Amino acid sequence: MPRIERTAEIVWEGNLARGGGAITGGTGAFSSLPFSLPSRIGDPGGKTSPEELLAAAHGGCLTMSLAGELTQAGTPPTRLDVTCRIIMDEVEGEGHQIVASRVTIGVDADGADEAGIAAAIERAHAECPFSTLLGKAGVAVEISRR
Repeated sequence: MPRIERTAEIVWEGNLARGGGAITGGTGAFSSLPFSLPSRIGDPGGKTSPEELLAAAHGGCLTMSLAGELTQAGTPPTRLDVTCRIIMDEVEGEGHQIVASRVTIGVDADGADEAGIAAAIERAHAECPFSTLLGKAGVAVEISRR
């Protein structure tokens, strides 16, 4: 696989408590996604947060990896439903840290049995760069089936 580089641009105005910002993807796939401290720690009110974007990145990466593993096993998916929840919590002596990524996966793949699906999920997790990154950072990555 070739080297991959992607860029996001972030603009923030104001102080932490009352300010806000916008995140724009360098590809143009999304632009001016609003975020703020209140949307990060409370009711999002239609705004995003770094944690939500990390959940999307981890969930999307793992989904693509799983699609590849199932296809390689001869049982390509007809549908994958994946939910990823990033959890940030207070860690004693370290402040707020990302402590877990909880992924729930639903798989519809003709011809795939439970053992084959479980093996594909295990391989996908091992090959997913975001799973690897989170694991190396000490984040608990928990994967369950729907």
